[in-house]
Amino acid sequence: MRQTFLILVGLVLLGAFTSQARSDQPAGDLQAQLAAGEFAPAVEAAQKAADPKQRDLMLAQVAAAQVQAGAPNAAVKTVARVGDDRVRAHILAQPAVGGGGAPGQAQGGAADFQPLIDLITQTVATKSWLDNGGTGTMSPFPTGVWVDPQGMLRPLMKESTGDELATIRANRQQQSDQNDARKTSPLRMISLTRLEKQIQLNRALGQGADETQKYLAGLQRIEYVFVYPETNDLVIAGPAGDWVVGQEDRVVSRQTSGPVVLLDDLVVIFRHMLGSRDAMFGCMINPRQENLKKAQEFLGQWSHRPIPAGPVARKAWCEQLRAAVGTQDIEVFGGLDPRTRAARTLVEADYRMKLVGMGLEEGVPGVVSYLNLIKGAPPKDMGVLRWWFTLNYESILASQDHLAFNIRGQGVKVESENEHLTATGERVHTGESEPLNRKFAESFTKHFDELCVKYPVYAELRNLCDLALAASLVREENLTDKANWHMTCFGNPSAFAVEMGEAPKEVDAIVNCRLVDQRHFVAGVSGGVMVKTKELVGKLESSPKLGEKLPRSAPKPQSADRWWWD
Repeated sequence: MRQTFLILVGLVLLGAFTSQARSDQPAGDLQAQLAAGEFAPAVEAAQKAADPKQRDLMLAQVAAAQVQAGAPNAAVKTVARVGDDRVRAHILAQPAVGGGGAPGQAQGGAADFQPLIDLITQTVATKSWLDNGGTGTMSPFPTGVWVDPQGMLRPLMKESTGDELATIRANRQQQSDQNDARKTSPLRMISLTRLEKQIQLNRALGQGADETQKYLAGLQRIEYVFVYPETNDLVIAGPAGDWVVGQEDRVVSRQTSGPVVLLDDLVVIFRHMLGSRDAMFGCMINPRQENLKKAQEFLGQWSHRPIPAGPVARKAWCEQLRAAVGTQDIEVFGGLDPRTRAARTLVEADYRMKLVGMGLEEGVPGVVSYLNLIKGAPPKDMGVLRWWFTLNYESILASQDHLAFNIRGQGVKVESENEHLTATGERVHTGESEPLNRKFAESFTKHFDELCVKYPVYAELRNLCDLALAASLVREENLTDKANWHMTCFGNPSAFAVEMGEAPKEVDAIVNCRLVDQRHFVAGVSGGVMVKTKELVGKLESSPKLGEKLPRSAPKPQSADRWWWD
């Protein structure tokens, strides 16, 4: 059987017809309708093709004709019906669709069909091409391309033995009547595949992401991950509702004051975590060794004489100590770009947690600063305190078919350690935490939800951890393959550029002192954030009832551009 693929240079699009397809009614109708300029019937004829690949290529040919007829917006709507995200992304990347320029032109004015040729040989009848062992070949010709083939998590994850989770998935797949993303929902479904597609189409029309897309329809936490292979939907879900710009320009829930999950953060974290099974990220705020040495020398000068009396004098003395410690270095590690908002959130959350621990920023009832925990004799050899954020999840429940997952747990906790400080300012890990140090870390973890309300940056940190665990789950369970999703936009920095800022590099020292029983106690702190999901993603937990709440059929949105539902 002889196959013929024609790629129209007007949009560098492809139309595919086998010799049998030429005689089939859909293909015959398509050719006649395009010749007559009847595009609506042509789209309908293309959609009658039984083979999805043929249907995509026929739709691409209709779009090419629409562009040539001077109707690029109509062409974008036609391209929206293309099922394969790789083919759709390639089409939308062409200048004729995306906004000006000669379509299919490479540098120097020559048409560059190689990317499209590569795309076809990798996605359409892959074994039939010469390079893959078949006899098919492709080559450019003056009016197009002629194709003539002859021939995230093991320890946390537990499997549900019942149907509760599967039922949630099934029930939530049905389209609700809710059309207002600002209304409160206990479980809002966000289809990442549809959202990406809509953003691609908007971009082709010269539009950016709108507010609802930037704020993921008001999503506040990720509690579920669902995949619907029959509709190619990969879904994250959780509570959602109306949003407002709150203090410090954070976008927060109008109802709970908790921050919403941001599209930019999702894209940054998914790109990073899906890139490697060993992907992790975090930050550190560390005092410099030479400055710690200066602080040791400064304290040595006062070891045999009284500290100045009076609150004003004591404050001045403490400032001298802080100046001796100097600035601390900030490091964002794991490969995360420090210029991204996600990286800056890590640093801010870490820094402000240490301010609370040192009594330099107010906590909440139940969270007492480390220095205020000292009531009598100080801990022996206090050295440098080390506090850091890490993940804190209870389990990941999975349906038996591994199409529905429930992420459970607070998300974040604080760990502690006492570091020994040598005379030269070198910090030595001890692997141990004295009781008062441990008490502060435990109290911060216990009251984390209350702290999130007072300081939304901690909840933003938790959102990043939720995203990291969800992305790891997607990676480990191969959910992108199940949804036939290739992240052609979100995975490509040139297709979706996230907002960048200045990378944080240094910050003022975090030290404080306190007078107890006429004795001064001085504490300095280091630490950071560690987001490492590899050891968590595999802990799938069985839940007998988890499948009962999920939908059985695919979502049926009222419009093709609907990417969220309740």
